Amino acid sequence: MAAMKVAKDTVVSLDYRLHLGDGKVFDESEPGDPLVYLHGHGEIVPGLEKAVEGKSVGDTVKAVVPPEEGYGDHDPEAVQEVPREELPEGELEVGGTLYGTDDEGDEMEALVKEVREKTVVLDFNPPLAGKTLHFEVKVREVRAATKEELEHSHAHGPGHEH
Repeated sequence: MAAMKVAKDTVVSLDYRLHLGDGKVFDESEPGDPLVYLHGHGEIVPGLEKAVEGKSVGDTVKAVVPPEEGYGDHDPEAVQEVPREELPEGELEVGGTLYGTDDEGDEMEALVKEVREKTVVLDFNPPLAGKTLHFEVKVREVRAATKEELEHSHAHGPGHEH
C-alpha cells in the first residue's frame, strides 16, 4: 500500500523547529510530542501548510515563510492605548504579555509596549507578525481524518476533549 501523503483532510504529525533567520531556536516541538493538526483547515500558517503538502512520513522539509504567508505584516493599528482601569489588577511590565478575550469571546494576547500613568500601550499583533519564519519539519505521521475531526475542523489527539 502506498504511503499516505499530506493532503487536505489528513491529520499530520510534525516534529518542528522554528527560527527567525538567525539560527537561534524560537520554538520547537518536544521529542515525542509532535505538532498534530488537520491539514487544509488553516490550523497552521499557510506557508508551512504549503511546504508540507504532498510529503510523506519521514520527509524532512525546510521552509522559509514570509510574513504574508505566516502571521501577516505588523499592523500599526493593532497597537492601542488602553485606560489602565480596563486592565486586570497587578503589576504590568513592558515586554510582558496580557491574555484575555475579545468581544467575540476569542482568546487574545497583547504585548505591553509602554506603561503610562493612566494608560497602557498594548500591541495586539501576533508576536511573530512581520517576521520571516524559518521552519525545519519532519513528517512523523499522516492519516485520514475521522468524520468527527472534519466536522470540528481540527485534529483530535490522545485524550482530546471538548
